[in-house]
Amino acid sequence: ELSAALDVAAYRIVGEAVTNAVRHADASQVVVSLTVTGTILDVVVTDDVSGLPAEPVPGLGLGSMQLRAEELGGELTVSATSAGVAVVARIPVAVLESTPLVGGPSPAGLA
Repeated sequence: ELSAALDVAAYRIVGEAVTNAVRHADASQVVVSLTVTGTILDVVVTDDVSGLPAEPVPGLGLGSMQLRAEELGGELTVSATSAGVAVVARIPVAVLESTPLVGGPSPAGLA
């Protein structure tokens, strides 16, 4: 189970990264991957655009992705790869022990 805040952050980061790849880089292929390894959620969005500008100017979209990752104790990187450009957000997974699953037992004292 991921927290609601992490769900929303991952969704918004993916949406913005895909939008940037299509709108600004004219990508023809975008691949999205979300993986939880231990206590880290990796959100990876790659495209087939060749490289980044020599001096990229961060815009509102990149800034909002970075802020979303950092608000949850994570980090965001954007880098050129051999296949294109990769946006990677690494965010710790928070365990919410006091939040019951839907249909599960309610916390003590709450009925």
